[in-house]
Amino acid sequence: MAKNKKIIALIPARGGSKSIPKKNIIDLAGFPLIAYSIAAAKLSKFISRVIVSTDSEEIVKISKSYGAEVPFMRPKKYATDNARDIGIIKHAVRWFKRNENFCPDYLVFLRPTTPLRNIEVIDKAISEIIKDKKATALRSGHRFESSAYKLFRKKGGYAEFFGKEDFKPDVEYQDFPRQKLPATYKTNGYVDVLLPKTIEKTGKLHGKKIRAFVTDEVADIDSLRDVNFAKEILKNREYSPLINLLNKIKPRSRVLTDFSEEKSNNYEISQISLRGKGRKN
Repeated sequence: MAKNKKIIALIPARGGSKSIPKKNIIDLAGFPLIAYSIAAAKLSKFISRVIVSTDSEEIVKISKSYGAEVPFMRPKKYATDNARDIGIIKHAVRWFKRNENFCPDYLVFLRPTTPLRNIEVIDKAISEIIKDKKATALRSGHRFESSAYKLFRKKGGYAEFFGKEDFKPDVEYQDFPRQKLPATYKTNGYVDVLLPKTIEKTGKLHGKKIRAFVTDEVADIDSLRDVNFAKEILKNREYSPLINLLNKIKPRSRVLTDFSEEKSNNYEISQISLRGKGRKN
């Protein structure tokens, strides 16, 4: 099925971060954050190459020490707070075409801020999109317990609830118990699979047929509290293959960034205000 497919992982990791300084290489249980995504990609039976896109020489050094390739530096214009994923991916694909005469069939996008992944789940996602010939991309997400049908936007000073197209005009569905409403899902960074051919043909990152891939809710690192939460989850046997590989490939010299508890006090207040504003990798 995937024998003749060119499948690579692309890990986006810019040097800047507002919520946690050098977030992509912060120490998580003895390893830099980005190392978890590198190890997960290496454990996949489908992924042939692990590429890191970064603007930081420090991240280059750490990524290479854990076995990733960093064949190019990401231009600064694709590493700002307002930079979009499509610019990062277009730059990477363009570089491979120009410098290696190579273009992947599938690009597995793994954000460092979602470090706790089950390798079987990643491979299942890849397998699903390869089988689905209509899919223009795959995005992962977990069930949104609060229900998107309970959300509204302001329009002309009035509340306009989402999902009205799913009900008759006279139905006040927002008053239904959430258990009675259709399931809705929140995107997460567990695993996204993109098709460069879709981007080339449409100019869009995902296209019109995005395959939905449902995962469990995952730890998303955006504050120091998230780091501590992730450390507890790592004790689960599910992540043993990840930790075992990290221990094998861990460099002898300590090259990761250690963000101590003493330093964290200056950031706790700002993290509360930053949460929910989105993040860039």
